[in-house]
Amino acid sequence: MLKFIVLCFAALAVLSPLFLIGIRSYTGQRARRALGINVLSFFACLVLAAVVGIGGSASAADATVTAAAAASGAGLAEGLKYVGAALAVGLSGIGGGIAVASSASAALGAISENDKAFGKALIFVGLAEGVALYGLIVALLLLFV
Repeated sequence: MLKFIVLCFAALAVLSPLFLIGIRSYTGQRARRALGINVLSFFACLVLAAVVGIGGSASAADATVTAAAAASGAGLAEGLKYVGAALAVGLSGIGGGIAVASSASAALGAISENDKAFGKALIFVGLAEGVALYGLIVALLLLFV
């Protein structure tokens, strides 16, 4: 029953910004209010999920697996490996997105002035996308080597 309530609350949290966008089109209010309610509902749902424990119930088998991982000493190292891989992919993706945003807009401006600059502009945009690929390669090396 409690998981059903959490599921309904999560659905409401996801649909509330759409409702506020509809209201904004009639009243002309800014999107700041919708964004604030969206962030607030996300964190409320996150706290509720952490308290209730949506992931399932703990069992004796889970406790023995956790104890075996802690006894082997590989639990913390394995977790930090995944955190490092996530940071490598996430931060390189953000950096690649920022680089593509600036280089692609400059490339479009150069192409609009001179059609012969298309090849050079494409190379620079591709180099900016390479940053994200390097992060993915580092993450794969962290996980599988």
